[in-house]
Amino acid sequence: MGPTEIIGSPDCGNSPKNAFVQDIAIALETGVASAEIFDPEVTWTRISTETVKGQAAVLQALSSTRLPMSIMVEHAIAHGKVGMASGERTLSDGLKRPFCHVFEFNNGKARSVVSIKTYM
Repeated sequence: MGPTEIIGSPDCGNSPKNAFVQDIAIALETGVASAEIFDPEVTWTRISTETVKGQAAVLQALSSTRLPMSIMVEHAIAHGKVGMASGERTLSDGLKRPFCHVFEFNNGKARSVVSIKTYM
């Protein structure tokens, strides 16, 4: 399978924070993430599994993510210390799955993520 096709949100045009939120969502959906986007004490709550705690544990959980054929980010918005991205991923078998990630950042400048809640 080739690289994942990314269809970005129009919400990101003039907002670096919205673009960062979109980048984090894409990282979660592809499993390809840099450690520096996560606070060392980050928690990731996913509805269908246990909460993952800590930067290393989040990166380990991401390593088992199936690479999707495409990701469409419908909305990526940020305000203050909170951000949200929603959209749909398409797997190699054609199955489409919606997602919504809610992020809390370490500060209003959104330098790193301290909390993630994922709804699928």
